[in-house]
Amino acid sequence: MENRPNPDELLRKIKENEEKNKKGKLKIFFGYAAGVGKTYAMLDAAHAAKKAGIDVVVGYIEPHTRPETLALLEGLEVLPKLEVEYRGIILKEFDLDQALKRKPQLILVDELAHTNVEGLRHKKRYCDIEELLNAGIDVYTTVNVQHIESLNDIVASITNVVVKERVPDRFFNDAFQVELIDIEPSDLIERLNAGKIYKNDQAKRALDNFFIRENLVALREISLRETADRVNKEVNINKNYSKNIYHTNEHILVCLSSSPSNAKVIRAAARMAEAFNADFTALFVETVVSKELNDKNIKKLRENLKLAEELGAKIETVYGDDVPYQVAEYAKLSGVSKIIIGRTKRRKRFFISKLGYVDRIIELAPDIDLYVIPDSEDSFYKKRYILKNMKLSFSDVMKTLGILVGVIIIGLILYNLGFSEANIITVFILGVLLISNKTNGYIYGGFASLFSVLLFNFFFTVPRFSLNFYDPGYLVTFLIMLTSALVTSTLTNKVKYQANVSALIASRTNILLDASRDLERSDNLEDIIVTAQRQLYKFLRKPIIIYEVKDEKIKSIYNYKYDDGSEIDSKYTGEEEKGVVTWAIKNKKRAGANTDTIPGAKAMYIPLIGQSEVMAVIGIVMREDDRIDSSEKSLLEAILSQISFAIEKYNLSESKKKALMQAENERFRANLLRAVSHDLRTPLTSISGSASSILNNNFDEETKRRLTSDIYDDSMWLINLVENLLSVSRIDNGNVKLNTEPQLIEEIINEALQHVNRRISEYKVKINLKDDLLMVDVDVRLIVQVIINIVDNAIKYTEAGTKIRIDVFTKGNKVIVEVIDNGVGISKQDQECIFDMFFTVSGNKGDSRRGLGLGLALCKSIINAHGGEIYVRNNYPHGTVIGFTLLKVEVKNERIDFGN
Repeated sequence: MENRPNPDELLRKIKENEEKNKKGKLKIFFGYAAGVGKTYAMLDAAHAAKKAGIDVVVGYIEPHTRPETLALLEGLEVLPKLEVEYRGIILKEFDLDQALKRKPQLILVDELAHTNVEGLRHKKRYCDIEELLNAGIDVYTTVNVQHIESLNDIVASITNVVVKERVPDRFFNDAFQVELIDIEPSDLIERLNAGKIYKNDQAKRALDNFFIRENLVALREISLRETADRVNKEVNINKNYSKNIYHTNEHILVCLSSSPSNAKVIRAAARMAEAFNADFTALFVETVVSKELNDKNIKKLRENLKLAEELGAKIETVYGDDVPYQVAEYAKLSGVSKIIIGRTKRRKRFFISKLGYVDRIIELAPDIDLYVIPDSEDSFYKKRYILKNMKLSFSDVMKTLGILVGVIIIGLILYNLGFSEANIITVFILGVLLISNKTNGYIYGGFASLFSVLLFNFFFTVPRFSLNFYDPGYLVTFLIMLTSALVTSTLTNKVKYQANVSALIASRTNILLDASRDLERSDNLEDIIVTAQRQLYKFLRKPIIIYEVKDEKIKSIYNYKYDDGSEIDSKYTGEEEKGVVTWAIKNKKRAGANTDTIPGAKAMYIPLIGQSEVMAVIGIVMREDDRIDSSEKSLLEAILSQISFAIEKYNLSESKKKALMQAENERFRANLLRAVSHDLRTPLTSISGSASSILNNNFDEETKRRLTSDIYDDSMWLINLVENLLSVSRIDNGNVKLNTEPQLIEEIINEALQHVNRRISEYKVKINLKDDLLMVDVDVRLIVQVIINIVDNAIKYTEAGTKIRIDVFTKGNKVIVEVIDNGVGISKQDQECIFDMFFTVSGNKGDSRRGLGLGLALCKSIINAHGGEIYVRNNYPHGTVIGFTLLKVEVKNERIDFGN
């Protein structure tokens, strides 16, 4: 079948190209440090473009003291720079509007990462360039490696300099062209010493800090890698749309078998992979034949698999009866450039021309290099396989005989009813089809085909009940009947085999899907580990022990539990086994049974490695003769990868939560320090100042009373502030135990009003009670504090002389208390945050010095602790309503009944 591009992909690429053609093209001159020659190369390219008839304009070039660079500006149109006043200094910037008005075909704008002066349309120069590109203007620009966003941390770790001017990676990745401007670090240092990059003072500082040879070599490597990665990405994209198979990097594939000389093939492939510095994959094609291998061949296959692993090959397994086709398809899909295969000696057959494995692979994958290593051994399984399949099964023999007898009976009935011989032959062919379907192996269908011809001759041809026949035409009938029966039998067996292979693949796919789905649903580490145990046991049918690892030590052991709830014997988790686990953790390698390290262990231990350390160790309990086949091994690796990913994802999630919690704690700490440094300092200064004035001056009684009153007010504010802080801390940490008791809500409100700000006397406070005997089940001390804070808030944000109303009413089993004022009100945006800790409403009203923002946050914590809700809304036409709900208590016949 011709390898044609996907039509949808082609259509998508055409649309992308159309969109790109409408925009200008960006070319970046890329370097690893200042002074490598980016601007010089850009100007030189501009001259070449101008000679080619392109309308070129220089939009902005950084002012240099390099004469050879400035000389290249001659002959090019240069746009005037935009002069901007900033902090008393006249700065020159790129004039974007002038460039858009001029609209050349190509414009040069130096320093992609530059930050514009405040007041310009865009904060960053790359935004200016993006606008130019959207206008259809091609742009040449320059940038250094340290300005690429994703590389900033790496460069900072090398140079100890954090670059603040950074460019998003998309500009580099989406650029039409990136030209690397590269010179030797030693040449760059010489240029710096010669004063061709910076002036003498700047050059000396640069040599002592950034322009150290080791730094320049590292930066040069990063720039080269980044450019190479960009080229690789483009090659991979082009491969998706190309009908030809080509390779820019080497990938060696070796075919595995149980042939004794396959080790020679593997070693040859390993040497070639090392010589080409290539990826190395060992492929095993599992067929119906490989399932019938004897113990000797199975042992040899395992040895070859082990050898390939030791030589650094990645083991892969595919399923199918057509080995050359499977090898070729895998090679094409995996980007293999060279296939290494052993060639087995084949017997010559007369009158039969059949392509061998090598010829078939060449035919199926003509663009991939094929290397054949001669193999002097005979075929390693064919003869034994045939002999093994010659063994008869009593059950299958009886099925064959039963179906043949049934066919004879049906044939005799049809013969006596006068049906033609063609109908009877069809019944015999149907019998062969049934036999091939109901038995295992080709032998029963073959024998059934032969016996069907003989039985038809015996029972239905003249002379009947004899193997003789008079009509010579019967010979042709018998041959056609035998051929038809054999073909039917062979095709039926092939269909059965393909069905079994499909069922096997579907089963393995379902195992992976189940594992992926169950692991995705796991909410915590224990769920992940229990799910992993269940899925691995479901696949391997072997008990699984999982060791959780923290800081290279065993943190906990998840023992395997049988269906009856009992755990696996403790000998599998003893000190000796833990020692093997510890070795696997420290060395990050597999150990235990079925490995070369401590093979006497009772289990095989597989470490799951995250980004930098072992996260867990999977223990697979193995008996003496237990082995994990190659087909199981590939699927096991896939499941282990899923488990490792799930654990790593959980760990990253927990780390993120801790980081967020730490950030929140830091924010809380910063706000608290702000409060201490500002909000507490102001009243303390007032207290100390007033006290000092009283002590050092002989004031009259009225002045002393006023100063003393101020001291009292400030000290009470401080006491309330500290009380709020402690209360919030205790309630949020769950350290407060509510001492609830039934209490009249009217008495609670009256108690609170006696302790509010003394300015309450300047306001008209009115209490509206729907029922004088309303009782609530609360901690009185805390609810008093809630009412105090809300009323103080109303006093703070309303003018003296206005009304403050407290409404109390019921709704169902709840008592609702609302404090209503006629102040300035609260915006919708502020209402969402009004109960957050340290939030204060901005505005000119109220005492700005008392803005710690703890009062309403404390109210919310207290009301929530009582199982109630607190809310805020606007009071129309102006003002604010802050309300909360509490549990109502009914008084009936001198008994207290709590409302439900």
